[in-house]
Amino acid sequence: MKKQVIMGMCILMLGICGCAKSEEEQTAVRKNTAKEAVTEPLIETVDYGEIFGGTEGCAVIYETSNNTYSFYEEEMCRRQASPWSTFKIAATLMGLHNQVVTSEDSRMGYDGTAYPLEAWNQDLNLKEAFQQSCVWYFRKVIDGVGEEEARAQLQALDYGNCDSSQWSGSGVNPLPELNGFWLGSSLKISPLQQVEMLRNIVEGRTIYSDKEVETLKNCMLTESDSTQKIYGKTGTGQHEGWFVGFVEKENTVTYIAVYLDDTDSETVNGAGARQIAMEILR
Repeated sequence: MKKQVIMGMCILMLGICGCAKSEEEQTAVRKNTAKEAVTEPLIETVDYGEIFGGTEGCAVIYETSNNTYSFYEEEMCRRQASPWSTFKIAATLMGLHNQVVTSEDSRMGYDGTAYPLEAWNQDLNLKEAFQQSCVWYFRKVIDGVGEEEARAQLQALDYGNCDSSQWSGSGVNPLPELNGFWLGSSLKISPLQQVEMLRNIVEGRTIYSDKEVETLKNCMLTESDSTQKIYGKTGTGQHEGWFVGFVEKENTVTYIAVYLDDTDSETVNGAGARQIAMEILR
């Protein structure tokens, strides 16, 4: 595989919103950021065309071991799109931070509605709802957090365009509890911003406590063995697929976001994005 490596400052803030933070949030971020020395990352362009197999999409990877960002289709990596169910990463933290949920065992009360996915037709706990990507559960979490507080925490996370203005969503699904501003609606984020946000969360540069982050990680854990742990969240939209996650291995962490956007394909989804991400990581 041919790689072109360019030394220099990574222009990571391109397209990231300049949302204002409260004084308390700024203090928390400054406190955590001060723990780390500022270094100049490497940027490299990589060719994952064979892995993507003709599907339109992109990938961005950050390696802590060598302080390197790798881009496949860099322009697309910097373009914002609906996060779909990858937003549950942020929603989980918001719910925990505001005590709408208190642990991975917290339940939101299934009301008996027959949903299109059988796994959603029961009283799930937080971890189950996260891993089953249950929309009605997280709709209740976000409504419990409230519009004003959710907006403030989007800003604290620098979550893409920070736009929750279409609070109830755009009607992409027939039931109101299966819609939200993160589902083909007003909120948008780029793959690069997904990686940066996840890095900030895991590395302690956000308003969230260690306990809140650890609970999120327990929900995100998808594979674990004696050599590594893989964490992630998929998202599926209309001809779109996401996988956002990270791998802990031998005291190093690799962050990754894969985004697919292919109107010519009927099979693009989060599972496909995850499969591509696993191939890249291997």
